Amino acid sequence: MKLKTHICLISDQPLPNLIPALDPGLRPSRVIQVVSRAMQQRADDMAVVLKVRGVHVEQWPIADPWDVEHAKTRLLQLLEREKAQIPDKQIGLNVTGGAKPMSIGAYEACRAYELPIFYVHPEKDRLVWIYSPGGSEIPPVELADRIRIEPFLQAHGVEVRNQPGRNVVNPSLLQTGEEIIRCIDTYHRQLGTLNYLASKAEKTLSTPLEQGQRRKASDLIELFQSHDLLEDTEADLRFSNEDARFFANGGWLEYTVFDAVRQLRKQDQHIQDVARGVRVSRRQENKSIPNELDVVFLRNNRLHIIECKTRQFRGEGEDAPGAEALYKLDTLADLMGGLQARAMLVSFRDISGYDRARAADLGISICSGQQLQNLKSHLRQFIDAR
Repeated sequence: MKLKTHICLISDQPLPNLIPALDPGLRPSRVIQVVSRAMQQRADDMAVVLKVRGVHVEQWPIADPWDVEHAKTRLLQLLEREKAQIPDKQIGLNVTGGAKPMSIGAYEACRAYELPIFYVHPEKDRLVWIYSPGGSEIPPVELADRIRIEPFLQAHGVEVRNQPGRNVVNPSLLQTGEEIIRCIDTYHRQLGTLNYLASKAEKTLSTPLEQGQRRKASDLIELFQSHDLLEDTEADLRFSNEDARFFANGGWLEYTVFDAVRQLRKQDQHIQDVARGVRVSRRQENKSIPNELDVVFLRNNRLHIIECKTRQFRGEGEDAPGAEALYKLDTLADLMGGLQARAMLVSFRDISGYDRARAADLGISICSGQQLQNLKSHLRQFIDAR
């Protein structure tokens, strides 16, 4: 059943309202947002996404979303205004969002007018018809996985500030990353030295190279040279371009994880979008807070965030770097993806038992150290986790 108008109850979780409104088989020409003052910003964020895609958006204010009778009265007033659509049943209620009293009042109002009412299952990505005119049974609708990362984040109040990477132009980078992981024992101690040298070359793509540094990173320097990513002169180390320098500065893990997800996407049609190096900003108390997401992908309209780390997490406890990284990742997933978002930490170095236990408590997946040699298997487990 395709309706001309969706009535949406706005809450902290925008996707149950947004996804049906963008589904090619369900997309309405108009959305009416029933919105309280507390949810005004969330409604505005959602409206921007819909308007860009040709859906007309109106807002219908509600003073108290926790009062059933008030919510019912406001919905009856809205339906009286919209009575021209009622005989043809071209207006319906998405009852998924809103506070529970608000959704109950809205349900009762629309049920009184015998209008279609539907609900979006939060885990199965499926639209279920709760009531259809005349009592006819309508089968559930599997929602299309069409939304991309930028509008998904925008609907959650997060602005993407760059053009995220969706390709790796230089295949030598991927070949080098695969070799690093394949010979992880050989390169384990050398990566820190090369990372340091790459950071020193940020502005000029070159940095002085001492004999001691050359000895410490000799195998890695040779590997990078074999792929034309850098040149070792007598006096300095010169990177071929900024991509090569970033890659040596720890970006190799981001590139490798990104490509592994891209490869999985070829086998999994439910992975709808993949990006790396996504620079974002989010609102917090009238301030703009910047962040960078290493690898991000959407599967079945759920956000998956992967943080890639090559640093050593020293120490244990609530204030240790490992715990801080996990808390930050958990917060970002919740703020940017809502209740269904998932997060993963991929670390070149082993993660301590304490941090693994903390990650388990937070529902964050871990892949570190020798586990990187089975990266795709760990990514598959991350994707399939419930």
